[in-house]
Amino acid sequence: MAPPAARLARLSRTASFSACHRLHSKSLSDEENLKLFGKCNNPNGHGHNYKVIVTVRGEIDPVSGMVINLTDLKEYMQAIMEPLDHKNLDKDVPYFAEHHRERCSVHLGKPQEAPACGNAL
Repeated sequence: MAPPAARLARLSRTASFSACHRLHSKSLSDEENLKLFGKCNNPNGHGHNYKVIVTVRGEIDPVSGMVINLTDLKEYMQAIMEPLDHKNLDKDVPYFAEHHRERCSVHLGKPQEAPACGNAL
């Protein structure tokens, strides 16, 4: 008799943070930037409220009944988002000094290994 198939599940958690940035290209003049980006080119920046949804997929632990401990997931998400919360992305976050500021999803969306359980985020 074959062993029972592993039970898989997905678990999602939502969190949010607020940050500001400025859309501006060094290769354009101030006038061209203003025309292209409008109010988003304000020298003082403009703000957003970002919502981040993290989904963990993996095997359900037969002992705990969990894919991941929710407290661990919350702490993991806080560690990633805390450096972004209430920051000027252009000036306070090194990644965005080198990349276009609208790339939060790329920065946050890289597949990760969830700590302490090995399931994929």
